[in-house]
Amino acid sequence: MEYVYAAMVLHAAGKKIDENNLSKVLQAADIQVNEARVKALVAALEGINIDEAIKSAVIPSVAATPAAAPAAKAEKKEEKKVEEEKKEEEALAGLSALFG
Repeated sequence: MEYVYAAMVLHAAGKKIDENNLSKVLQAADIQVNEARVKALVAALEGINIDEAIKSAVIPSVAATPAAAPAAKAEKKEEKKVEEEKKEEEALAGLSALFG
């Protein structure tokens, strides 16, 4: 994960994400650099618009938050219905004891 964070730091600083810069950031953080992982990350990020990737990663989580609110309201309505049904059953049970 620290390799991705290092790439994000380079991106935020406006620096080119290449093997040399990525290795420097990792070394500055006192992380032992695995050259194969550095090469793999640089290759994976080639041609990727990081700003767009960040936006697309953030939007679904933000959009999911408001959707949870209506579900909570629906659950409360169901709970009220269940409680009302229980009260009605209890009342009917009490009436049957009168005539039983």
